[in-house]
Amino acid sequence: MIVPLVLLLLSLAGVAKTLSDPVLADYRLLAALAVLASLILLAKGYAARRSALAEAARKWIVIDGSNVMHWNDGVPQISTVREVVRYLAARGYTAGVVFDANAGYLLDGRYRHDRAFGRQLGLPEDRIMVVPKGTPADPTVLTVARDFGAQVVSNDRFRDWAAAFPEVKHPGHLIRGEYRAGKLWIDLPQAEPDGRAAATAG
Repeated sequence: MIVPLVLLLLSLAGVAKTLSDPVLADYRLLAALAVLASLILLAKGYAARRSALAEAARKWIVIDGSNVMHWNDGVPQISTVREVVRYLAARGYTAGVVFDANAGYLLDGRYRHDRAFGRQLGLPEDRIMVVPKGTPADPTVLTVARDFGAQVVSNDRFRDWAAAFPEVKHPGHLIRGEYRAGKLWIDLPQAEPDGRAAATAG
């Protein structure tokens, strides 16, 4: 942001100089173009900064897709994951979803890649991850959550991975959910009027 601002100030000074000195009149157009270029650079820098700040302010959350897809009556359904994604988005979360390699077979009888799941969930491909065959999804779920400073939506307690990922034992790191009387319920903390998180959720 500083460099485009300095360039703009220098360009404006150049325009002022060409206006005050008839000898430099031939350079007036060049100075004006320099001002325009500086303004474009400044605008782009401002937009990039706003985008970076917005990205940093996102509330990331990682969905254990292979676990969540079984929440509704224990039957694997992509609609369950889609409803969880929408539920979280409505509460200000940006979700990423991780699936086991066999998730597509359980849902549709065939392999599904990141792009296919993205289309089904209404999410960009870069927010979906299908782990390679033979690779457990659990450490990937936990690693992605750690990298983004995110919570994990899953009813799995990840006990086999607690030594490598001790954060799974911290209250609130793992967010469980279920269907109650046919309605989705996720154990997210609710904000109180003063902005603090309430102890209970629903």
